[in-house]
Amino acid sequence: MQSLRMIEDWPVPHAAAAVVRGSDGALLGAHGPQEQLFPLASVTKLLSAYAALVAVEEGVFELDDPAGPDGSTVRHLLAHTSGLAFDEHRVMAEPGNRRLYSNAGFDVLAATLESASGIPFAQYAAEAVFQPLGMHATLINTAHRAPAGAGGLSTAADLVRFAAELQSPKLLAPATVHAATREVAFPGTSGVLPGFGHRRPNDWGLGFEIRDHKTPHWTGTANSPATFGHFGQSGTFLWVDPTADLACLALTDRDFGPWAAEVWPRLSDAVLTETA
Repeated sequence: MQSLRMIEDWPVPHAAAAVVRGSDGALLGAHGPQEQLFPLASVTKLLSAYAALVAVEEGVFELDDPAGPDGSTVRHLLAHTSGLAFDEHRVMAEPGNRRLYSNAGFDVLAATLESASGIPFAQYAAEAVFQPLGMHATLINTAHRAPAGAGGLSTAADLVRFAAELQSPKLLAPATVHAATREVAFPGTSGVLPGFGHRRPNDWGLGFEIRDHKTPHWTGTANSPATFGHFGQSGTFLWVDPTADLACLALTDRDFGPWAAEVWPRLSDAVLTETA
């Protein structure tokens, strides 16, 4: 795909990108070092959320089990509505009232899964998600804030496999993935989309941001409102656009900044144009 060659002009030391078709999981294009290990930052939350959803289906816990502050549940933690602050275990709001994007909430989510399963979170994620999908280079280490992003490492080749799973799930029931990625959790909730300011509403599923009509946004102007995914502060993103039947991902080794807000949407629009 010629559009992926745009990453050659990005102001980053290294970049890798790929596009995956949803209907059959075909790799439509890839550019850059596909086997290079990159820090994922908050793209890790997609992997952590998927592991938590596997745990729900396995009966480890339920979405509405208590977790976090009083009145909060597993569902609240996944949807960033537990009321926990961004990066500390401090309650800022009543559960369900505000979309407070929270790394601390994913810490609590991981701890809740560990307690309920008796298995360290990193091991559970590896056994439940990475190994079955053949994501052999991917890991969530034991660093502080690891499930939220500080400890996630992967390759473009591995995330291609995860992108295919999101579009045609084998590890989870399709209804579970639909609920997590296409249905807004706690509709009408407002909050800050990191890097892009306050959004009213700030739609989110269960671990997955839902684009809806947010603007500006890190995806393209041509992406449908149904697009879901996440970006990371390490200069990474993964989106799935069900309307276009596509997923696109990019990994870099430069922290997110104005450069990313400029080049990511351009790449996304070029990919959608080329595959239309």
